[in-house]
Amino acid sequence: MQRKIIHVDMDAFYASVEQRDNPALRGKPVAVGHDGLRGVVAAASYEARRFGVRSAIAMSKARRLCPQLVVVPCRFDVYRDVSAQIHEIFHEYTDIIEPISLDEAFLDVTVNKPGIELAVTIAREVKRKIWERLHLRASAGVSYNKFLAKVASDYRKPDGLCTIHPAQAEKFLATLPVESFWGVGPVTAQKMHMLGIHTGMELKACSQSMLTLEFGKAGKLYYDFARGVDNRPVEAVRERKSVGCEFTFPHDIYSRQDIHAELLRIVDDLIRRLEKKNFKGHTLTLKVKFNDFSQITRSITEPRAISEQDSIITMAHRLAAMLDEDHLPIRLLGLTMSNQHDDAAPPVPYTVQLLLDL
Repeated sequence: MQRKIIHVDMDAFYASVEQRDNPALRGKPVAVGHDGLRGVVAAASYEARRFGVRSAIAMSKARRLCPQLVVVPCRFDVYRDVSAQIHEIFHEYTDIIEPISLDEAFLDVTVNKPGIELAVTIAREVKRKIWERLHLRASAGVSYNKFLAKVASDYRKPDGLCTIHPAQAEKFLATLPVESFWGVGPVTAQKMHMLGIHTGMELKACSQSMLTLEFGKAGKLYYDFARGVDNRPVEAVRERKSVGCEFTFPHDIYSRQDIHAELLRIVDDLIRRLEKKNFKGHTLTLKVKFNDFSQITRSITEPRAISEQDSIITMAHRLAAMLDEDHLPIRLLGLTMSNQHDDAAPPVPYTVQLLLDL
């Protein structure tokens, strides 16, 4: 049986909720996030996006791009409540739902509760109910696998609905820029461009061995995606992969003493989150973002489960010691615990990993 997958993506979710709840914001360029010196945009309305304001950019840059920008603080409790109401609508059609974030999810409607034959009919109904009940717009993509459903939902945003049929998939992907492929971020896209890969057609012309050589395990995914192949199931219950926290400083820090002091504060926060989630892991990762917005990560994997505060502090300091003495001033530090402990699994080998993400 051909799978029927829907990807639902809320349009400018946080900003749309704020505009819905405050009529004075409607039609205005709105950014959701902290308006401090080191504030970052969490979400931007479509009015703000016309000026180049996007999520994850510095709020100071957003204000330069759009002087009339209205900045409102995040209300995550509200967004979580609205997300739960959206999922209640999803459950009217299927219980095979894989949430990606508060504002997007995959639905497997191959076999669905109302017995509707066409997935596009379900997608249309879901969009309508979200608008009628919550007064929010959503875009939806329909196809026979997760990758294509995701591509389809992005294709006609905002308030879009797009279906990619099996017979159309490879032709559809051929002209698509590689930036639109799942898993291809700015760094990977730049590398692909250097290799002469700009479109799905050019990506499809590459051999699997060449892509694996250049991009590691992700190369196999890119090879399959260019052919419209994605066999990953919609996972109704997603296992927590990691627990982390990070902090952007009001002023750049530089000295080892300041780094260690800040790490103590971040470890305290991480410990509270680990205890709340009952999570033990084997890998601790340090994220460092410098004042030029470049970032690096340093990871250590221990054979034993890591959960005690003293152990995490020691490992965090070891990771910080890997920084070059002449490093740039630091604007953000973060710590993440991953590689969840399994009592029945064989011992995990000790490893150290250094990653650079420009």
